[in-house]
Amino acid sequence: MTQPTITHTNNTSQSNQASKQHILLIGAGLCGSLLALRLGQRGYKVTVMEMRPDLRKVDISAGRSINLALSNRGIKAINLVGLWDKVKPLCIPMNGRMLHDTAGNTTFAPYSGRDHEYINSISRGMLNALLLDEAEKHENVSIYFNRKCDSVDFENTTAHFTNLDNQEQLNQTANIIIATDGAGSAMRQSYFLSRKFLFSFSQEYLTHGYKELTILPGKNGSYKTDKNVLHIWGREAFMLIALPNLDGSFTVTLFLSYNEGEYNFNNLTTKERVLAFFTAYFKDALDLMPNLVDDFFTNPTAPLGTVKCAPWHYKGNTLLMGDAAHAIVPFYGQGMNASFEDVVEFDKVLDAEHDSWEAIFTAYEKTRKKDTDAIADLAIDNFYEMKGHVNHPNFREKRTLEMALEKTFPEAYASKYSLVTFNETIGYREAMMRGRAQDKAILNMLADQTITKVNNLSDTELKETLQKVNAETEAILEDDRIAGLK
Repeated sequence: MTQPTITHTNNTSQSNQASKQHILLIGAGLCGSLLALRLGQRGYKVTVMEMRPDLRKVDISAGRSINLALSNRGIKAINLVGLWDKVKPLCIPMNGRMLHDTAGNTTFAPYSGRDHEYINSISRGMLNALLLDEAEKHENVSIYFNRKCDSVDFENTTAHFTNLDNQEQLNQTANIIIATDGAGSAMRQSYFLSRKFLFSFSQEYLTHGYKELTILPGKNGSYKTDKNVLHIWGREAFMLIALPNLDGSFTVTLFLSYNEGEYNFNNLTTKERVLAFFTAYFKDALDLMPNLVDDFFTNPTAPLGTVKCAPWHYKGNTLLMGDAAHAIVPFYGQGMNASFEDVVEFDKVLDAEHDSWEAIFTAYEKTRKKDTDAIADLAIDNFYEMKGHVNHPNFREKRTLEMALEKTFPEAYASKYSLVTFNETIGYREAMMRGRAQDKAILNMLADQTITKVNNLSDTELKETLQKVNAETEAILEDDRIAGLK
C-alpha cells in the first residue's frame, strides 16, 4: 500500500515558546493520545486527564468498541508522529467487501481498482496503548487516569475533575484546554449549559443501534474465513459486518433497529428468538459462531449518533477536537481517521505562527469544520449503502464500471469511496461533492443507456465512457456551484 507521508520541522524559537505553554487535554482516547504525543514532540507542557482506567492495565472494552479501519488520512497522522513502523504490524489489510447473501453465496467487491489501495483492520486498544506509551516517553507529557471531568470554566481556563479513586475534587488550570473526550464531551456540555455565548449543537440518533459479537479463532489461531476483507451481510433493514483481528478472531457487529421490523433489539429477548433470527438471515455467519448466544446477552446494545456543533472554541481559551466536536456514525470507517486528521490540520495551523491561541483556533475551525460536516453526512449515506444498496444490480454495475476506470486510468479517475478513503490530499467536502456528482452521472447514464455495461467495453470504449462520465460530472458540479452548494 502506498502510504501518505508528511514532513514537519520545528525551529528553535518555536520550541522555546512552546515550552512555556501548558496545555490541558481532557480525554486520552485515540485523538487525545495522538494529540498529546504531537504536542509533546513540539515541546509543550501537556497534562492529560482521562476518565477511564488505564486500558494498558485494565480491560475496559466491554463489547462497546467497534473495530477500526485505518486508512490514508489516519496513516498520514501516524507518519506525522513517526510511528508507522510500529503501527503497521498491528494492521490487517482488507482489500474490499465480501458480500454474503442469505443462501451463503459470496461476492467480492474491491475497494479500489488500484491494487495498492486498501484499508486496514486494527485493534482500538492496541493502537491507543501504543500512542499512550509513546506520549509518556516525553518528560513534558503527564497522563492521569480515573479523573472524571465534571465541568469546564472556559472563561478562566480551568477544568473541574473528580478523582474516581478517592472522590477528591480537583481543579486544573492551564494556558489552554483542548477537549478530546468524545461524543459525550463534558466541555461541550459546559459550552451548551452556560449560555454565555451563541453555541449551536445538534445530536441525531439513527433508529438502529449496534451490538458486538465474535467469531472465535480456529485451531492454532487460524481464521475461519477470509481475513483480508470486510465481511458484510446486508439485509436492507439491518446488517452484520465482521473485521479480522490479529489473534485469528473476527469482531462481528450487528446493526439493527431498536423497535422496527419483525426482529429488533427490543424483541430479541430469548435464546430461541436470537437463533431463529440468525438462522433466517445470517446462517453462514451463525455456523462460525457457536458462542453467539452468550455474546448476544452479555454484550450491551449501544446507540449510533451524529454530533455537530459550533463554535468549537471559546476565544483563545478552549477548543473541542475529535468526537467532542464532530462525532459520526461508523459506516465510512472514517471516525478515527477524521479525528487523526484533526491533529494533522491543527499541526499545520500551529506552523503558520499566528499571534494568539484565538487566531489559531479560529483558523483551524474555519478550515476544518466544513470537512467534518461532510464526512458526517457521508457516513449516514454509507449506512444505507452497506445495508442495502450493495445488493442492487444498478449499484453493483456502477461499482464494476468504477473499478474498471480506476484500474485502466488510475491517474484520471477516482470513485467517491477512493476520494474519501485514499486521497488524503483533498478535504472531505471536496471528496463528497465530486463523489456525489460522479455517482449521479454514472447512475443516470446507466439508466438512460448513454453508457453500456462495462463487460461489453473495449479499452477504447472505456476511455470514451470516462470522457462522458467526466463531462456529465462537471456539468452536475457546475449546477451545484450555481445553486450555491459548492
